[in-house]
Amino acid sequence: MAVVRDKPENIYLVGLMGAGKTTIGKALAKRLGWRFVDSDHEIEARTGVSIPTIFEIEGEAGFRRRETQVLGELAGLRNVVMATGGGIVLAEENRMRLKENGLVVFLDVPPAQLYERTRHDRNRPLLQVADPLGRLGELYEQRAPFYRDVADVVIDGARCNAQSVVQVLAREYESLCNPSS
Repeated sequence: MAVVRDKPENIYLVGLMGAGKTTIGKALAKRLGWRFVDSDHEIEARTGVSIPTIFEIEGEAGFRRRETQVLGELAGLRNVVMATGGGIVLAEENRMRLKENGLVVFLDVPPAQLYERTRHDRNRPLLQVADPLGRLGELYEQRAPFYRDVADVVIDGARCNAQSVVQVLAREYESLCNPSS
């Protein structure tokens, strides 16, 4: 007899900025009839200021503290698809919380493609440097091992459009309670 895993009560999307977490998250939540939450947008709503302003005033460390606090609160919700901030996996506490509370999906997109998606976006403080493509490469090298470690599912985001990713994830979620015998 096959062991049936309980369906996760949440789905967390992880990956670098520009990977499509928000676009895919909104569409997946709609398909599942769940609530969509973007952790970065939640931080902005709670503070009343933009992410770049938080970085400017509190630095990255201050932003990361806020990110951990918001994840702790939002992880208590159920039937949520959450787009997480790209650096959420840097804290071990966050990685553990993600793994314990839902299905974690890594949207794996190469730095060159991320650069094309984000190069005109001034709302990304970590990319306001002389060489944003190089910075994306550094971030990818640093974070990809954490994304892979925490992920239940890895999606090659370079080869799939948002609609096909949503279809794959919806099938993956549904198959958790109906494994093949």
